[in-house]
Amino acid sequence: MANDYPRSYRVADHIQRELAGIIRLQVKDPRISEMLTIAAVEVSRDLSVARVYYSLLDSAEQKQTQQGLERSAGFLRKKLSDVLSMRAVPALRFYYDDSVERGNEMSALIDAAVQSNTTAAESGAESGADSDDAAMPKTKQNDLPPEGSDDGHSTNP
Repeated sequence: MANDYPRSYRVADHIQRELAGIIRLQVKDPRISEMLTIAAVEVSRDLSVARVYYSLLDSAEQKQTQQGLERSAGFLRKKLSDVLSMRAVPALRFYYDDSVERGNEMSALIDAAVQSNTTAAESGAESGADSDDAAMPKTKQNDLPPEGSDDGHSTNP
């Protein structure tokens, strides 16, 4: 049971919650964007290093925010030591999480592919072919069982 959720995971969750509040309420560095979100925290097995992943609403502020977070790492670690009941607080390393941007790019690619597929189907409909018939495979009338008849898969002997 204890190995299902190791201590490093519990510490990481606690650091994530506390760090979000400290950054929002106590850090006064103007380089740190107000639209910062702590996406995830990973703590090493020996609890010496915490990798803090953050995301921003505006990726143009990423470089300034990274500098601000690195500059305030000591302050954040001190504030975490006041809240965490640990002998040593992990060193904080900050990493920009661009998964939201990549997700938006993938969504745009999917939308473009669907749009190009839709326009291809519409152009086929304009040339005289029915788009529903083009998408559906052709079946022979003999392949379908007559309505109301036994299709050969009865459950009764």
